Amino acid sequence: MPKIALVVNEPPPYRIPVFNRVAALPGVTLQVIFCCRREPNRLWDLPPMAFDAIYLRERITTVRGRYIHNNPDVLLALDRFRPDAVVGNGFNPTHLYAMIWSALRQRPYVPMTDGTLRSEQALSPVHAALRRLAYRRARTFIAASEGGLALYGSYGVPRARCYRSCLCIDNGRFRPGPAAPPKTRDFIVCGRLEPGKSPDLALEVAARCASLLGRRTRLLFVGSGSMDDTLRQLARSMADRVEVEFHGFAAQRELPALYQSAQIFLFPTRADVWGVVANEACAAGLPVIVTPEAGVAGELVVDGQNGFVQPADVEVWAKLAAGLLSNVARRHAFGQRSLLMVEPYSFERAAQGIVDACVAAIGRPSDVYAAVRRPV
Repeated sequence: MPKIALVVNEPPPYRIPVFNRVAALPGVTLQVIFCCRREPNRLWDLPPMAFDAIYLRERITTVRGRYIHNNPDVLLALDRFRPDAVVGNGFNPTHLYAMIWSALRQRPYVPMTDGTLRSEQALSPVHAALRRLAYRRARTFIAASEGGLALYGSYGVPRARCYRSCLCIDNGRFRPGPAAPPKTRDFIVCGRLEPGKSPDLALEVAARCASLLGRRTRLLFVGSGSMDDTLRQLARSMADRVEVEFHGFAAQRELPALYQSAQIFLFPTRADVWGVVANEACAAGLPVIVTPEAGVAGELVVDGQNGFVQPADVEVWAKLAAGLLSNVARRHAFGQRSLLMVEPYSFERAAQGIVDACVAAIGRPSDVYAAVRRPV
């Protein structure tokens, strides 16, 4: 079984449990190489790490709001560990150094992406050329979603060489039980309160829904960001129609009860390669209304089954939400469907996808694909 190095920007809370499970698989030796301990805009609380983790000397440059990692000492870290395969989840300079190390040492480099064909449509010619070069050398590939598999396909990568490592959460922790809190809110929005997440649209939907239902609605914001003051001001102007609560940043232990206290999850994002908050909402048994710009759209959230996938239009969203709030049976059916649809998105499957891709990359191309499990 393989000796695997993962080169990752920072410790993400939703991936740490996956890495823990990779490290726990029999015969696997794992080292995760982090470019930094935490990017400046993150307030994550992290679960325990049960794997070998090292942190490179932080060298971060901010370019148009994006953090670029440039850690040449990744070469020394890989030399010390001597992995059989290197997995990289990006195209920062640090990842390019790891690709060069793999080429020089004749070790397979396995690209891993959370991105999708939609999310990478606006790539510059230089960035697209880097991907073509990296993908030409790779034997196997790891994607988080069907959108990621379509992205690889657009570069001519055969689907048979692609593996899935889904983005997921601890579903059981969010599942409502006998002690679940009462449904005291109509809507919940969870995530960073930034323009790209369109939290103001959610507030407008709640207000319009109140008019349609003929009653005041209740909306809970969980998270913080640059739009905090703007949203509070907007909420005051709509106070006759919407009762708005601002919880602020929530620790992981608080999230299940917060989701379970609401009837519907609103996810009006302008761009999300996936949207782990939708996993949390589905695992809590909520219907989800989401834009097509989220990776979960059409995969974890299917229009008319466990929610709705619609462009960010206040009138459309308000009518759909009002229909769910006024039809208990349909809302319950959507919530039950969410619970079923989120089940395959598990830490165990995500971990196995990483290992299977690495085993295939290390083995002989002529016979290895029959020896490992295919992604679902």
